[in-house]
Amino acid sequence: MRLLNKNLVLAIASMGIFVEALDIAIVNLALPQIEADLGLSNDSGYKIQSIYILIYGSFLILGGKLSDYLGRKTIFMSGCGIFLITSLGAGLSHSLNTLVLFRALQGLGAALLMPSAFSIVNYYFKEPHERGKAMGIFGSFAATGAAGGVSVGGIIANYWGWSWVFLMNVPILLAILVIAYIYLEKDTKSDSRLPDIPAAIALVLGMICLSKITEGSYMLIALVVLIVAGYYLYSRLKTQPVPLLDLKVLILSSLRKGTLLFFLLGALFTGYLFLMSFLVQQNFHFTPAEAGFLMVPFNIISILLGRFGLPGLSLKFSPKKIAMGGAVAMLIGAFSLVIAVQIHNLVFLLAGGAFIAGIGMTLCYTGYTMIAMEHVPPEHLGIAASLINTAYFVGGGIGLPLISIFMPHDSGELNSRPLWMLCIVAGLSILRLLYKKRVCIKS
Repeated sequence: MRLLNKNLVLAIASMGIFVEALDIAIVNLALPQIEADLGLSNDSGYKIQSIYILIYGSFLILGGKLSDYLGRKTIFMSGCGIFLITSLGAGLSHSLNTLVLFRALQGLGAALLMPSAFSIVNYYFKEPHERGKAMGIFGSFAATGAAGGVSVGGIIANYWGWSWVFLMNVPILLAILVIAYIYLEKDTKSDSRLPDIPAAIALVLGMICLSKITEGSYMLIALVVLIVAGYYLYSRLKTQPVPLLDLKVLILSSLRKGTLLFFLLGALFTGYLFLMSFLVQQNFHFTPAEAGFLMVPFNIISILLGRFGLPGLSLKFSPKKIAMGGAVAMLIGAFSLVIAVQIHNLVFLLAGGAFIAGIGMTLCYTGYTMIAMEHVPPEHLGIAASLINTAYFVGGGIGLPLISIFMPHDSGELNSRPLWMLCIVAGLSILRLLYKKRVCIKS
């Protein structure tokens, strides 16, 4: 394959992951405007975000398996196609139920898009040095999409209207689909076996029910279905010759620890993005565009720390110390937001954003990843990566409904109660990092 074509393939995969990462964050600053336009209250808008994140996380493992079985090009284009159609539907929605439905289907598209894009990069760039460089570019697109989404969302919502937060995806994805169809190699017949679909359904059903436990009216039904689905999934994993997940990976204590930390990180950071969008607009009365520009310094801090700070820190400190630094920064940031609301001080608001989005997220994501992957065998790195990413998104999908319980029912200013939830989650992360399993020595 010519170098030009390989670079174009990298651009296709990178733009796909950019749109997926962008869409997680871009809606947040548009939420107050969406709620006002659709006549919603503060405690109902969370559904627009939580359903996307939850469906994304729930189908992520199945998306990776289908990419191996049906082919990376097929699943990549399917994910892009679903994302395109549902972005159009979301942008044209005029009710909460319709918007939530299209957001859920967007999550399904993202779950197909992300693992297949990752597979495309690894397939076309095989030489270690070449692959490392390609993955660096690929990762930078994901980081830029996630970091810039919050700022861009506010600016677009202010000048074009909230619908364009979704509609802007349509021409980008259309271009990606055309180029991918022309330049990506046709999928060859795979040697992989069809994923265990019953186990995948049980996994998805269990994750969705896990999020419904926080809703009082569904609590008992969700708990019963969760137990049944969990038992069925476990039995399938033990008895199938090619299970959806290898139980040998799940017994690794480092991976279990990292998965829990990512679950807490998803709940904390997703909750922060959701609450920050209301704080800057409803408590401090910034326009969506002004709020977007206000977020830019936090993104710059994160990018600079990741590019120039982390390489040196990784040489000097252990993964646990880097993770602890991130968790402490998260706690300081969450407490700063509490103070900002209580005394209505912009300095503490900016400090909270800097500690959480600028420092904490960067250190936590890196430290938690190193902890989770420390003892994972090379042949299981892919499924381990899917597990921690699934934990992150499911944490976000469950965390938002919990936070919404403490949101005011009207469209007025937020109080500090939902922000204390962020402090609690940050505190739990610190406790998990400090916890050491006792080893009993027999005499």
